[in-house]
Parts: sequence; C-alpha cells; structure tokens
Amino acid sequence: MPEASDTSTPEEHRRLLSFIEDVTTNPDEAQHRVLAEILAQNSAAEYLHRHGLTGPSAGDPEAFRRLIPIVSYNEILPDILRIAQGDTSPILAGRPISEFLTSSGTSGGERKLMPTIDEELDRRSFFYSLHMPVMSQFVPNLNAGKGMYLLFVKSEARTPGGLLARPVLTSYYKSRHFINREPDPYNVYTSPTEAILCLDSYQSMYAQLLCGLAQNAEVMRVGAVFASGFIRAIKFLEKHWPRMCRDIRNGTLDEEVTDRAVRAAVERILRPDPALADHIEAECSKESWKGIIRRLWPNTKYIDVIVTGTMAQYIPTLDLYGDGLPLACTMYASSECYFGLNLNPMCKPSEVAYTLIPTMGYFEFLPVSLEGSSNHKQDDLVELTDVKLGHEYELVVTTYAGLYRYRVGDVLKVSGFKNKAPQFSFVKRKNVALSIDADKTDEVELHAAVEKAVRHLEPVGASVVEYTSYADTTMIPGHYVLYWELRKGKKEVPGSVFEECCLAIEESLNSVYRQGRAADGSIGALEIRVVEEGSFDKLMDYAISQGASINQYKAPRCVRPGQVVELLEGRVKERYFSPRCPKWSPGNNMWMGKNNGA
Repeated sequence: MPEASDTSTPEEHRRLLSFIEDVTTNPDEAQHRVLAEILAQNSAAEYLHRHGLTGPSAGDPEAFRRLIPIVSYNEILPDILRIAQGDTSPILAGRPISEFLTSSGTSGGERKLMPTIDEELDRRSFFYSLHMPVMSQFVPNLNAGKGMYLLFVKSEARTPGGLLARPVLTSYYKSRHFINREPDPYNVYTSPTEAILCLDSYQSMYAQLLCGLAQNAEVMRVGAVFASGFIRAIKFLEKHWPRMCRDIRNGTLDEEVTDRAVRAAVERILRPDPALADHIEAECSKESWKGIIRRLWPNTKYIDVIVTGTMAQYIPTLDLYGDGLPLACTMYASSECYFGLNLNPMCKPSEVAYTLIPTMGYFEFLPVSLEGSSNHKQDDLVELTDVKLGHEYELVVTTYAGLYRYRVGDVLKVSGFKNKAPQFSFVKRKNVALSIDADKTDEVELHAAVEKAVRHLEPVGASVVEYTSYADTTMIPGHYVLYWELRKGKKEVPGSVFEECCLAIEESLNSVYRQGRAADGSIGALEIRVVEEGSFDKLMDYAISQGASINQYKAPRCVRPGQVVELLEGRVKERYFSPRCPKWSPGNNMWMGKNNGA
C-alpha cells in the first residue's frame, strides 16, 4: 500500500490520482495481492486453522475460497468476546488487536464490535488522502480557503480485557494521524482540534460553529459526516446565533463554554468584528433561512455530506439551506473497512456511485437473488471484477484485521465502471426499517419493542389492532413515529399510559438509538399518534387501489413519507411523546454476549 502523505502539492495530487488509475486498471491483480497479504499476515490465526486453512493450505487463496465460510456477526461473536475478555492469542488476526471499532449496526440490542489493528489507521489515513486530489479535479483552488467541517467524537469504553471500544471516527480523530497531521493547505479546517475532541456536544458544536462564522470569508466548503448531523448544526445555529453574534462583536467567548482547552483554542481565533456580527445578525434575523449557507459563507462551493441510503431523506432540507449548492457525497466506509470513493463527487445525489479501492480489503459479492438464503455456498460469491452491470449484490469483505468473508449488510448495484473496476450505487442497508441518524432499527426489533409496550394498555382493557411507523425528519432532530389503531376497553386510556408506552418502546430499542436520544441529542422523543378506528382498513383499500393483492396484503410495519403518511395523518386523533430519555451508558453489555446465547 502506498504511504499516506499530505496532499499539498500538484505533484502529490498527480501521484495519488495515478494510484487510483493504476488500481482501477488492474483491480484483479490488486485484489489477488491483497488476499495473499491478508492470508500471509494472519497465517497464525486460530479462526483460519479451525476452518482447515493450515499446513499446505495456509496462505493458499484457492483453499481460502474453498474452505472459509460466509459469516455474519453472530457467528464470529464468540471469538470477539474472547478477545474482549482479554485473550491475546491470535484468534482472528496474526497481529495484536489494538482496539474495537463500534459499529452502528447492532446485535442483541448492543453495538457490534469490529476488531482492528494498528496498521489500519495507516490504511484509513491513506484513503482520506485520496479525497482532495479527486475533488480538486472538479473544484479548483481549494487550497486557497478552509473547510468548515463539523466533526465530533463520541464516548468510549474499555472491554474487560482493557481494549478500547469506540466509533471508527472517534478512533481516527484521536489518533496521531489526525492530531499531528502535517500542515496541508488543502485540508485546513476552521474547527480547532480541541473543539473537535471535546466530548461535551454543546460546547463542541458551539465552538465549531463560532469559529466557522468568525472565519466565514475563508470558508470554501462546509460539511459533516452525515447529512443529519449537518442539518442539526444549522438548527443549533438558528437557536444560538444571537450569542454567537455577541461573541464575534466583542471578541469574547460565551461563558457556557467551560472546557479550558476549547476556550484557549477559540480565543486564539476570535477577534472583535462588529461588521461581521452585524452581517450575521441581519441574515439570521430574516424570516426565511433559505440559502443561509450561501449568505453566511459566501465563498462556499459545495456541501460535503453523506446523502445516500437513509440520509437521502434530508436532501430537500439541505437544498433549502444550500439554495443550489452541490451536495458532494465523497466516500463509502464503515467500521469493518473503508471501501470506496465517488470519483465524480459533484454529481447529483441520485447518481452517486462508489468505486471500491481494491487495496483496502478483499471484496466479494453475494448476488441479491441468493442473499436471503440460509444455505450459502462458498462458490456463490462473485469476485470484484466478475460482477455484472445492473445486478445487485450484498457486499462481503475480508480484512487485514481478521474479518473473513464477513457480510457487511449493504446491498449495492453495479452502475458502471472506472477502467476495469466496477462502480456501485448504494441500494439499501439490509433489514433497516427506521433510521434518523446513525441508528438502524429493523422490523423484528421494532415489533418486539411494541409488544412490550402494549402491556401498559392491558390494565385499562385496551389493545393495539394494528400499527405502522415512519421516520419523521420534518423537525430536527428527527424522531420515530408510530401510528396506532386501538381497540378500547370500557375505560378511557389516560395520556400518561401512552407516554409510558412511548418510553417502553425506547427502552427496548438498541443502544445506538438510546445513545442518540440520551447522549448525542441526534434523535428526538418517540411519538405515538393514535388514529381513528378503521384507518388501517383505509390503508388496505389504498394499497389495493394501487395494485396490491387482497389475498397477500398485510399492513406495512414501516412507511415512507408520501400518500400513505398523508392518509394516516388525516386520521390522527391524539399525539403522545416519550416523557424522558431512555437509559443509556457507555459500554453497556456489548462484550457480555447479551441476548446472543454466548
């Protein structure tokens, strides 16, 4: 793998673009080399020996393809838990596991733990270094300004064996690769590192936005990781801009920012600027915030956020605030592995396609026609260069850090090619029914939570006849909405009972959801909307009018904004919200095998 370096010179840009050209021209060679490296580096791994990859077969790619099974998280969980509990033998990888990266996906209600090794930070750092050379082909002179990127760390925990468990971005932002990065005019941020690393989300957000406003003339691009996070920042600005104007006018920092390191870093940037404060006040005081990004940061060329998958629901709001600014969706990555880049980053969101970088891991693909089967054979998998245009596949990855033929859970569609390397559009995350931010709730989990909640109705003789749900992002933060049609008993159902039902559902959802509600403020209170009797019959009538079979119809457990939601909204009688946040604490039981029989 090429060395990661700064991207500050045209020569370095050309070198990195040449790398992309080379690996996309010869992706099969790169993939075979990566698999050979992984097998050689991890030849001592117990997992590979257990499946027969030992002795003469060790390091043999053909033996790997023949012997190593396709797996999901629960099948490797016993090995993960052994490592979490402190077993330092080479269970999954030949090199020591340095920490666990907590996935936004969950198992048994807790975050999944993805093993990683020290050298993966080098690999991720190199991956990031490809970003600006690609972008600079479409937007010139990005080295003449700064990026206002709103970046945050989240809480971390330690396993019983002493390994850190934290999100992949928190791991990267706290690494020497980020903190001690070389000066690079293409990657200058308005946010001080101290503000990014502040765990207090209010102080971090306030400091980062204030610094972005104070340097507004220098900002050439704005963004966050997810679209939801960027919109949350704009909503934060709507609420707190008067304080920020005062700070900029006086050159002082609001007293509610108490973190000493953050205060010192912001005070190095802040200077009294009454004219800028007047401009911000004039723009933020207007009734409409349409185009507010252009109005406050007039030199901005694009908004850099993820808008594929469930984040697509935020595109209309981003278009409102950006008023024509392009939405650049630049990369595709996860806790398991960093995968690919959008080599045409200024395209429309609906046209985003990712080119997998074949040096990041070994990639295989399970045809969607087979992904629902429980009896996968190793030869069902297709290699990177053998996928077919227009076909859909579930991504399967093998990594240097000890994941082998691991089902990521993302469904991708082959939409084109860069040289000989396929490009993929993101279709969906398997089994996700509801998502606001990093949370991913499936129908099975939601149904189990509703079943627990309806017990609160039993004392008053009521029950739920039918229900559905949707992710309401018309307000920020967005929140889960459940439409309930009731069969009432002889007693009226007090509003407090519905509120307890809301809380019971939230308490039953996974830890990623609960963290978003209780710690990050990225998800609003769950809401139950009680609809009139017969509402779900009307819903069935509508579905049949649209061509559904009356013999096969069943009420959807999740719906998208549109005519179905409008139909239900017209029949809402009462609305109730969760009265408080659900319980959540870092770590929880994610390394105890909770609900997994481990």
